[in-house]
Amino acid sequence: MPAERISKVRIFGVPISRMGMKQTVQYLSEAVERRQPHQVITANPIMVMAAVHDERYRSMMQEAELIVPDGTGVVWAAKHVGEPVTERVAGYDLLQELMRAGEPKSWKVYMLGASTEVVEAAANKLKDAYPGIQIVGCRNGYFTEDQDQEIIQHIVQTAPDLLLVGRSADKQEPWIARYKQQLQVPIMMGIGGSFDVLSGKLKRAPLFFQKLRIEWLYRLLQEPWRFKRMLTLPKFAVKVIREKEKVTKY
Repeated sequence: MPAERISKVRIFGVPISRMGMKQTVQYLSEAVERRQPHQVITANPIMVMAAVHDERYRSMMQEAELIVPDGTGVVWAAKHVGEPVTERVAGYDLLQELMRAGEPKSWKVYMLGASTEVVEAAANKLKDAYPGIQIVGCRNGYFTEDQDQEIIQHIVQTAPDLLLVGRSADKQEPWIARYKQQLQVPIMMGIGGSFDVLSGKLKRAPLFFQKLRIEWLYRLLQEPWRFKRMLTLPKFAVKVIREKEKVTKY
């Protein structure tokens, strides 16, 4: 299925896929088979609000091949305006499902982001969990623009099926968008702090928090410095409620 034929709902100009987890994994598996480059964005309300206030960020998101509804706030917003998505497609869960899909096919994975200690620990955990997956590259996310081409060259040489980029949302998505034509990786996905969870540095929210859709609160309890950033969540909710008739028309 071509990217333009995916059923989507636009939330403040950001095209969110309506596909559920199973269909998303199938779609991306087919992209790997075709060697068709895809930037995958796992969208949450903070990223959508960044797109509202920053035209360049919005344009970058609009040009991504696939944006999945990661944040529960995005899922709620789609339902609130009468255009619901199938389900939440959490980035961490999508990563695990892609590993399961790729293991029998010996997919190659390149991991870029976090500290050297964290990304290497995350790589070891993935190897243990999915022995059929090939980790072909592993590099920390602390690099400057003048190192970009060196990193790109190494990624291209290793020819991964899946590139995981774990940096902050204001860096990882624009970086992938800027270089995706050079990289030519079938799946290029920003995964934020997932390396921290994979490595064991941070714990994922218990099922209780997940069911109540308050994973953001559990993460805030682990990382209180995120408080200011989290203030965007109620602002997003208020904007959706106030502009209900216009949310999908941006």
